[in-house]
Amino acid sequence: MECGILAGEILLPNVEDLTAFSCVACDQFTSEIEYWNNLKELVGNKKSALNLILPEIYLNDNLEQRIKTINKNIEEYLKGGVFKKLQKGFILTVRKTPFVEKRIGLIGLVDLEKYEYAKKSQALIRSTEGTIEERIPPRLKIRENAKMEFPHIMVLFDDEKREITEDLYSKKDTLEKVYDFDLNMGGGKIEGYFVKDYQKVLDKFSNLLSEERLVKKYGTIDKFAFAVGDGNHSLATAKAHWEKVKKNLTEKERETHPARYALAEFVNIYDEGIYFEPIHRFIKGVDREKFIKGLKEKSAGKLKIYNGNKYFETKANLDLPEVIRATDEYVKEYINAFGGEVDYVHGDKNIKDLVDKSSDTVGVLFDKLDKADLFRFVSKNGALPRKTFSMGEGVEKRYYLEGRIIRND
Repeated sequence: MECGILAGEILLPNVEDLTAFSCVACDQFTSEIEYWNNLKELVGNKKSALNLILPEIYLNDNLEQRIKTINKNIEEYLKGGVFKKLQKGFILTVRKTPFVEKRIGLIGLVDLEKYEYAKKSQALIRSTEGTIEERIPPRLKIRENAKMEFPHIMVLFDDEKREITEDLYSKKDTLEKVYDFDLNMGGGKIEGYFVKDYQKVLDKFSNLLSEERLVKKYGTIDKFAFAVGDGNHSLATAKAHWEKVKKNLTEKERETHPARYALAEFVNIYDEGIYFEPIHRFIKGVDREKFIKGLKEKSAGKLKIYNGNKYFETKANLDLPEVIRATDEYVKEYINAFGGEVDYVHGDKNIKDLVDKSSDTVGVLFDKLDKADLFRFVSKNGALPRKTFSMGEGVEKRYYLEGRIIRND
């Protein structure tokens, strides 16, 4: 049975300093330039994924030139032998962070023909949150001219019996270790093991889609295999790129073209290293009193508002997704009427520190979503509001390490 994912030929950096090469996802620390400045200083002139990706903090800073430089760097790294190719398979990855002792994942390929990001999708692979179309073009400009991809995408699957990645982990000493090093900037440690017997793994994923299991677990035959947890817009960009590429291909060419697939990490939602954290709203360039007064009047649910001096709490009985949706509507209305800017921040302390820096800022803080409810909720109601949850803190996000060729030339 087809499950929507595949094994692939994965590229790994062939460099002495993997700690300098690997760096955190581009959509992290978007209001903290100090983080990226410190990372740049740490990397120096060493080969690094930092030179191959576009941190979103720079989206409004000489964008066109940055994209040209990224694509030039990718070509130079490829020609310079910076990468080595593994044979077809998966990589079992084991991540330790400052917050969790172990998170187990599996690096493989998403079949973009089996993925949709529409809110009410019935595809095998679905978004968990709303997709903002305007966030795709800058990423697409990089991807459409790049020969390689480097993912920070994490895709969740629902394996309550823990028979896939956990079973591989129990046998990791029999697998070839392909990396083992400390991550920079407080990201923890990561190990990787090559899985060459990939068909057994794919068969286990297919078993999750048996009709008997689906009816017993969800009460319906909904062929919902994977939910995109992190990197939703990166996967949506890969989908948009593939839709453009395939227009000029024959049916046979479409079956194997590398742009049809995207590299991602697959993680069991029941893994102890997966925990959901809320994504708060950091609003700057506003009149605090006016903003808070309006939000209190508009609020339809439980949240906390921080103004730099104290917290204000509001309460109601709406589900968390509806609370977030209503808050985002108010923030948009306020900014359209009076100006300002919104950013999305992980961690209560991070948002407090940002608000404390300036008197024209406000923080809006939400409760966390119960991860056990995710698949059932998305199956029943479709995608959640954008930026509803984050899987852990910023430093726990996927670091760029594995790569893959996405062009045939």
